[in-house]
Parts: sequence; C-alpha cells; structure tokens
Amino acid sequence: MELMKVLVVDDELGIRTGVARVLRGFIVQVPNFDKEIHFETTEAESAEQALEIIRETPQHILLLDNKLPGMSGIEALDIISEMNLDMLTIMITAYASIETAVRATKQGAYDFLPKPFTPADLKNTVRKAAEHLVVARHARELAAEKRKVRFQFISVLAHELKAPLNAIEGYLQVLKDGSVGYDPKVVIPMVDRCLTRTEYMRKMIADLLDLTRIESGERKREIANLDLAEVARHALDTFAPEANARNITLQLHADGPVPLWGDRSEMDIVLNNLVSNAIKYNRDNGRVDVTVERRDATAVIRVADTGIGMSKADCAKLFQEFVRIKNARTKDILGSGLGLSILKKLTVMYNGDIQVESEPDKGTTFTVILRDAVQEHSPAETVKTD
Repeated sequence: MELMKVLVVDDELGIRTGVARVLRGFIVQVPNFDKEIHFETTEAESAEQALEIIRETPQHILLLDNKLPGMSGIEALDIISEMNLDMLTIMITAYASIETAVRATKQGAYDFLPKPFTPADLKNTVRKAAEHLVVARHARELAAEKRKVRFQFISVLAHELKAPLNAIEGYLQVLKDGSVGYDPKVVIPMVDRCLTRTEYMRKMIADLLDLTRIESGERKREIANLDLAEVARHALDTFAPEANARNITLQLHADGPVPLWGDRSEMDIVLNNLVSNAIKYNRDNGRVDVTVERRDATAVIRVADTGIGMSKADCAKLFQEFVRIKNARTKDILGSGLGLSILKKLTVMYNGDIQVESEPDKGTTFTVILRDAVQEHSPAETVKTD
C-alpha cells in the first residue's frame, strides 16, 4: 500500500470537505507496478496557507482553485513551479478562460477540473494523476539505475583495458630505449606478448559491439530456417587450428540436420563462444564434444570439454558481464569476460535457457536450449541440404 498526500486549496468549505469525503477510502490500483494507492487529504483556504503546508510537508497532488482571497491560484502556481516539486497540480475553478488555462499549463498544471464536478469526475482525475506519478517515479528510478549501470560498465571496461595497454606500453618503451638490445631471441617474445594483448583488446571490442547490438534492439534480425549442425560444424572448423596446436580432439555429434528458426549470425555467436571457451579452458591432449539435436519444440546444444573445470561458486557468477574465473590455472588465459553474458542474452531472446555443469579437474558441460524465433513456421520443417 502506498499513501499519497492530496492538498485541497479552496475558499469554499463545502468544496474542501466534499473532496476529503470522496477521497476518504478511495483506492487506485496500478496493476502494472503492483501498487495500491490510498489518499490522505489536507485542506487550505488560501494560496498563502497552501504554500506554507507545501514547504513543511511535501504533497503529491494539489487541487488548486484559482479564485482565492489574497493570492490567486495562478500566482501560487508561479511560485510552486520554481520549487521543482514531485507534485501534480490540478486546477479546480468555475472561471477558467482559455488564457487562464494556457498560463496554468505553461506553469506546470497537470489537469483541469471544472466546477461543479461530480465525485466520479474527481475520482477519475485523481486516478489519472496518481497513475502518472507512479509511472513518472518508475521512469526516474530506471533512468537512475541506467546511469549507475553505465558508470559501472565504463569503470570495469576502463579497468580491463588498462592492464593490457600498460603492458604494451612497457614493452614498447623497453624496445625503444634499447636496453635489451636487438637480439631476436629477446625482442620477438616481447612483440609476441604485445600482439597477444592486442588480440585480447580486439576480442573485447568485438564482444562489446555484439553486446551493444543485442541490447539496443536496433540490429535487424534475419530469421530463417537454419541447420544448427552446419553452424556447429563451421564453428569447429574455425577453431580447429587452435585445437590442433594443443592436440585437442574436436567431435561433432548430430544425427543429420538440426532445424531452428533463427538468425545465423546469432547462432554463430552462440557456437563460437561455446567452442572457443571449451578449447581455451581445456588441457593439452584434451577433447571437446559438441552435440546438437532437436527435441520437439526446442533445439539443444551441448558442449562438453575435458578441461580444468570450476567450482559451483564460480559457475553461479559466470554469466555476469566482465566476469572471468581467476585462479592459478586461468591467470594466463585472456578473455573479455563478455562472451557468456552475450550468450545468456541470446538464449533469452530465443525463450530458452543455458545451464552449466562443471567439476574442478574433470571438465565443463554447457547446455543451451533454444526455441524457434518465428513460431508461425513449423519447427519440425526439415532443412534442405545438398
């Protein structure tokens, strides 16, 4: 339950007491925000008295008559507009001219309630104002949270880029001052380290672009009937040189085509992330098994490796942005910490889910469950292959 304060400003006692009586026990339900609004009414017979009350106790809704003894309602509104209050003003008057209405609106009046008004008119106007306040407050909270997240994101990004840039700068400075000479056995490893860190930053930039495209919703998705087995095969071919260099066996398990209505580039991101991680966090002479299959209304991708594995606590935080598992075994493995966060967002877009099972020293298995992006097409439709 939320209580909103309503200040009624009118020199007619009957109007003030009538409004208080109508709003007593009046409840506004705002289901989209799970809110139940109740109202507490305060009365003032002049603009001067109203301003005193507002300064002492902030109000949510102001019902303000224009024709008042002393200062008019419009004059009071001029003062109130400069106070930057989280309050909506509803003008209640029997003498509202076009000029008065325009001026009041410019000074921030939310609505008009012409006299004489019925209890139903009053309730409807107050209901609209209360709902507007709830929505506006929610919008401000979202904006504040967005600013906070943006600040945190930029802070983490700056931190993640600072280390490789410092390393590259350090190596280049050593090469420039000639303190290590020009022996290829010394120089080439330094250059290789610079290139490794450059590749890390390039991967981070690519992941950031993917993340931005997904979250913005501005990228046009090209939904088509895909064969996930073919997408998985392409991912394995892409990372085969990296696997071969460490004698890691890659194996695809698929009983023919595996259809899914989806965007090819999004599926490339999913499979590339899973396969890349399975190789990166594997041990030499290890194995990666990729299984894709159709289960009624869903397509399932399972990627299992024989790598270093991780604890349950590490698994629980995997899908947060910029999270990388840091320990003695992973300290030399570079990554942006964004890949699995992107993967999680994509599974949500497909009304799916992602699960991880892992055990230290025994390996990790990721299972991604996806549903067709375009439900009007038959999910069982067979993908044509040559």
